[in-house]
Amino acid sequence: MAFGPTILAMSSCQSKNKSFAIIPSDKDDLILSEGLHYDVLLKWGDKINSHEAFGYNNDYTALTYLSKDRALLWVNHEYVHPLFVSGYTRETKRTKEQVTTELTACGGSIVEIKKNLNGTWSFVSDSKYNRRLTGLTKIPFAADKVVANKKFGIGTFGNCAGGVTPWGTILTCEENYDSFIGELSHEGEKSESRYGWEKYYPDHHPHHYGWVVEVNPRTGEAKKHTSIGRYAHECCTLAKAQDGRVVAYSGDDRKNEFIYKFVSNTKDSLDDGELFVADITNGKWLSLDINKSEVLKKNFKSQLEIQIHCRKAARLIGATPCDRPEDIEIHPSTGDVYIALTNNYSSRDLKNPKNNFFGKILKIIPDNGDHGSLSFKTADSLIGGEESGVACPDNLAFDKKGNLWVTTDMSGSMMNKVPYKKFKNNGLFYIPLAGKDAGKAFQVASAPKDAELTGITFSEDYKTLFMSVQHPGEKSRSLDALTSHWPEGKGNVPKPSVVQIQGELLDKLMS
Repeated sequence: MAFGPTILAMSSCQSKNKSFAIIPSDKDDLILSEGLHYDVLLKWGDKINSHEAFGYNNDYTALTYLSKDRALLWVNHEYVHPLFVSGYTRETKRTKEQVTTELTACGGSIVEIKKNLNGTWSFVSDSKYNRRLTGLTKIPFAADKVVANKKFGIGTFGNCAGGVTPWGTILTCEENYDSFIGELSHEGEKSESRYGWEKYYPDHHPHHYGWVVEVNPRTGEAKKHTSIGRYAHECCTLAKAQDGRVVAYSGDDRKNEFIYKFVSNTKDSLDDGELFVADITNGKWLSLDINKSEVLKKNFKSQLEIQIHCRKAARLIGATPCDRPEDIEIHPSTGDVYIALTNNYSSRDLKNPKNNFFGKILKIIPDNGDHGSLSFKTADSLIGGEESGVACPDNLAFDKKGNLWVTTDMSGSMMNKVPYKKFKNNGLFYIPLAGKDAGKAFQVASAPKDAELTGITFSEDYKTLFMSVQHPGEKSRSLDALTSHWPEGKGNVPKPSVVQIQGELLDKLMS
């Protein structure tokens, strides 16, 4: 068992913190509060069946239970570090074989886990359920939609966060797809990707990515939903309208982009429904239905064309640009919608007074408590910065008591530099929303060097917190100049991993 080192809050600037809170750290380790410990459950490269391995850069996690002590764990694999995954460096020429290896490391993993007698969880290596979805898996579009002359897309990647449906399927969200495969604008302008995969796989059409993908974890069957729109989906979080229809919230994780809501036509499917975008200034959800807007009719030929070019459509009808909408979660008691707005700044103009370095958590309160309502109020739940101790909120989760758990996402290029220097490495924070400490953030974990903590999911009994440790050592320039050796220690390359966190402190924080 790997016990994380503990650094207790001792400095005066942390005096508001309870004794369990840790101070920010720049150590190359997963550091936890006293009363918590972790085990590595799965790491990049672990064999999950006879011919497939656990992918790279694990992100969102989700559980669906087979029984009280057995569950299927879904894990997103967002992107790759070519140096580690395929051996490609800028000094060498990329090959198709390397690109194939990179595509295979993205997507998602489905693995069975079981609860042991001592309460820990372990991977079931011989489970029939263990399988991968990758950047090469053929995935049809839902409702027989045809996108760019195809009824299917090849692969899924950029898988950031997601959601779970009431009928037991997993939603995995394709975020920065254009980094891998480029983009094709509404005006027909092509842009190349950072990874350059499209040069080796020209059939990977840009319009086949940027969707919400629904996966049946028991069978591995998947489909891409055009109904929820195409953009850099961070997540897809579901709620229920008062009339029983399913409602999906999703944010476009890019500077000055938007928050969306999809209201299904039925109670048990996301195939059809109406897509809306938030006008936060006026507290209204604006319809993206082509038949309800003259400006949309004027600029687009079909509803599918609007769905493909959501960003343009949202701007045309007056949606409110946001500071990188990331994870969205629903408060289990109030039904309020919590949205992480990570930051919005120019790295080329750090002195610009318009920069928002630290982000915030926005709360949307649906009118009459109805997620089907087209009007809402807003409030700030947390303002990032030195006063709160939180910089760049990213992933969110609620525990059984309605406490909010938050991970942060300071970029590797800015971490431990001004204006983020005091925050050091990324972390995990516990924020009670009721009681005398309501709204105060207490740090309970610090990530290894260059890493980000993501994919926080509680077990059904709230005795275990599953969490991804993503991209440790991301700033490594070569295998001879590694910035991290987590989790296997000195002499080893860093490996993104999923950990399970347990300990008496979890019980205390939810008591």
